[in-house]
Amino acid sequence: MIPGTSSGTAVLDSGTRELTRVLVLFSLTGSLDPDRSSLGSLVDRFDFGRFALHLRSSEAVLPVPVSVEEVEPGELRLPHADRGLEPTSVELALLATPRGDITLAMDCGFAGPTPAAALAEWLAATCFDRERIMLGDRPLLTALGIRPVPSEPLAFGQNVHQLVFPGGELRDELLNSQAAQRSLMLNEILYRGRMATTEPPHLRDHGSTLSAHGRGVSVHAGWAEHVENGLILVAVGMISALAVLQRTRLAAFETMRANEQASASSPYEIRSLISQLSAGVNELQLDLAFGVEAYVDSLLIPETVMEAFQSSLRDALGIRDSLENSARMVERLTSVISARSAALDAELSERDDRRDRTVSVLVAIATLIALPPTLLLAFFGVNATTVNDHRSIFDPRYLPAYLLAWVPFLVLAVIGYVRIIRTGRRSGPLLTPPAPIPAQRPPAGS
Repeated sequence: MIPGTSSGTAVLDSGTRELTRVLVLFSLTGSLDPDRSSLGSLVDRFDFGRFALHLRSSEAVLPVPVSVEEVEPGELRLPHADRGLEPTSVELALLATPRGDITLAMDCGFAGPTPAAALAEWLAATCFDRERIMLGDRPLLTALGIRPVPSEPLAFGQNVHQLVFPGGELRDELLNSQAAQRSLMLNEILYRGRMATTEPPHLRDHGSTLSAHGRGVSVHAGWAEHVENGLILVAVGMISALAVLQRTRLAAFETMRANEQASASSPYEIRSLISQLSAGVNELQLDLAFGVEAYVDSLLIPETVMEAFQSSLRDALGIRDSLENSARMVERLTSVISARSAALDAELSERDDRRDRTVSVLVAIATLIALPPTLLLAFFGVNATTVNDHRSIFDPRYLPAYLLAWVPFLVLAVIGYVRIIRTGRRSGPLLTPPAPIPAQRPPAGS
């Protein structure tokens, strides 16, 4: 993204370009806090022309430039040289979404002719050998001076998208050549090889402008700079959303595995496990909502050019289906965790019931045992004529008093035990059967 103003003086979306511009988007692992960036917003730093008004109303969900650095073209070194292309400018920008997901944008301008074959080789090198790209004498990601320093070393992710904005001879050839020749050139750039097809998919040719793309490469010819930057922003959102989907899918599997393999021997440990799993699922839901859904519709830039590219690229990447599948996976994880929590609550409730019943039985037994001695002590403690101070409390002549004190409670205990046994053996359904459904009446006249 080449810095510029957002004055919107250029009304036309088409334009000419002398130098071919290639912008490569790399998804990176790790995270950066966008709130600590001091570079301002994307709208303030890059030229979006008439699209700036839409973007200002959506700044809260847009990526934020965390690091922007212009480097000498000669410092950028690809494996196996530069395929004969001469970069005249190189700008590296790190963009972080509100959720902390990182995308590296490498913006290169080329002087002189940029034949399709050489450009295809350059694109292949920056895609498949991105780990070996050097900045000076150090690897690209190591050489980036990032402030603030990320919590973990940055590494390349799985996703790359390369946007080609042809200039000079390449632009004229794409816009003015015959359909068959143009298709061969586009196929060579998009798929890094010539394909025996008359027209590449995802092609929109309006005469003065042209757009075509595959999963990993886009070609946009004849557009003005603010449109190019808008298309780049759309691609950033798609690449970031795809990276979030892949990370969410892996995290969902890890959460499922943690739920299956976790062992706990106390309710506290189980509640702690459920709390951790629930927190993880909540983060997955936030990632899907604010890391994917926020970038897959046309609300950010509701313009025909952007909507067409966004919809086409989204379908080519399969983001919509992946989002639906990932959302279902997270919903089922939520159901599993909720079921585990419900099972824990039921187990704890049953344990509490058993404990309460045990305490009640112990209290009843203690009361049953304590009452007869209390009556006997009261009997022996009164100054009655039947109590002789010279006799032992175990004297057989006190047997009637013992029988009067113990027999009623023993009889009560036997009656209660028998009733409990009979209640436990009672047969019959616990729930009354539902009322029978009446048969349908035959239609009249049959």
